[in-house]
Parts: sequence; C-alpha cells; structure tokens
Amino acid sequence: TAPDRPAGRGKKLQSSAVKKYAIANGLQVLQPTNLKDPDFIKTIKIINAELFVVVAFRMLPEVVWSIPKKGTINLHASLLPNYRGAAPINWAIINGEKQTGVTTFFIEKEIDTGKIIHQKKVEIFEQDTAGTIHDKLMSEGANLLIQTIDSLSIGKNPSIDQQSMIDHELKGAPKINKQTGRIQWDKPKEVVNNLIRGLSPYPGAWTNIEIDNKQFLFKIYKASCVKGSSKPGFITINNNQLLIGCSDGYLKLAEIQLEGKKRMLAKEFVKGARITNFQC
Repeated sequence: TAPDRPAGRGKKLQSSAVKKYAIANGLQVLQPTNLKDPDFIKTIKIINAELFVVVAFRMLPEVVWSIPKKGTINLHASLLPNYRGAAPINWAIINGEKQTGVTTFFIEKEIDTGKIIHQKKVEIFEQDTAGTIHDKLMSEGANLLIQTIDSLSIGKNPSIDQQSMIDHELKGAPKINKQTGRIQWDKPKEVVNNLIRGLSPYPGAWTNIEIDNKQFLFKIYKASCVKGSSKPGFITINNNQLLIGCSDGYLKLAEIQLEGKKRMLAKEFVKGARITNFQC
C-alpha cells in the first residue's frame, strides 16, 4: 500500500485504510516508495505468492506483476475494453451510459488491456451520480474479486483477449481536470445534467456566475431537467426555484455551492441571497 502521508489540519502522518486493516488482522505490510527498489523486489519474491491482486493502486512495473505464477489481476470500474483509464465511472455517466460494471483482468504492459477474467454489469439510473455508482461498483467489485480468485485457484477461469471484443471505436476514460467540469450552457439539458451527475460529489461541475457585477465560481452537484424555452445560461428564479437555460429547456438546480460558501440546497441559496443582478 502507499506510504503514510501527512493529512488534516495538523498534517499528521496518516495510514491508508489497507494498512490499518492489515495491521488489525496481523498481515504483513509493505509500503515501497519505489516499486523497482531491489530490496522491495527481493522481499516480495521471498513471500512466494501464487497471485497478486491490485485494486486502486499505482501502475506496477513488469518486474513486479510478472512475479506470481498465476499472474497479477486488477479490478477496473468499467466493462472493458470500454473506458480504459483513470476515471471510468465519471465518463460513463458523463456520456449518458445506461449501464456500466466491473471487470477483473490480468495485468499486462499496456494499461487496462490485459485478458478479461470476469465481468459484472450494473445499471445506471437517472438519479445516479459518480458517488452512488462508485458505491455500487465497490460492493460488486469485492464480490467479483472473490469469484475471480476462486476460479483462478482451481484453474477454471476465462481468459478473454480484449482485442477479440473490439468491433467499434472504444470510449476512453482520461483523467478528470478542471476544464472537464466547465458547463457549456448551449448544450442540451440532458448533456449538461449528465456532466453534473458524472462529477458529483467530486470534483463538481462548475460555471461562472455574476452577482452584483462580481464573478464567482458556482458548482452544481444535483439538478433535474425541466421543459421550457430559455436563452442558454439565462437564470430564472421562480417560487424559490433556481432555473438555468440550456439549448432545449431548463435545468432546475437542487444542490449548489457558491465560491467561498458551503454546499447547500438551491432553494436555501435563493431564499438567503440578496441579488440585484444574477446571470451565468
């Protein structure tokens, strides 16, 4: 697992959840800063493990993942070969997918390209966010790992070449950055809402708003689509509802965060705001 790192206001060294669990259960813990360090390589070779299981860790060098005779397996939060990369949950929702899942596969040189062992599909519903799908996949992924390890232990595991599954242009899952989350109000309301859902609760989709001739960063964590006709980016306040126009209707905001303020319900923001000029 990762080395202990400073965290919190006091910047005290904090251990990962993996380390805390391992210590509580009497398991040996290794925390290499360099995965190619000769002493680290020597130590894991002495352990003589038949199988390595990697979840939410760094990229392993071949000198590590090639050690165990049954291979090194990884859990990925998508239905590979689609959504290879750092942010599969976010991009599946941003792209409006109705289904995602988890995949176990053998690690090879190219990231997320190894032979598939097992997959489990999970439905994405209209109200799901990156947060809720993460939690669903966390549970399904744990079960899938157990199934995978059991099948590997008796030598009855699938090993499907991803290349044989590709009959279309693959959808990727590159790392999320600040610009990814910038809302373009001239897009259809469903497209904008998918972006909001795909970046909630972190890092949050955002826009710039003007209040009393001052610009503020404005994050939106939850919204819903509303029929109507409005100029993109135009804000309407109606019965304590905060509505913003898209190319084909409105988004009704539910949870927001104004720069410098805490996350709150949109209706509370509207009630407490003293605004003379308000627009995106």
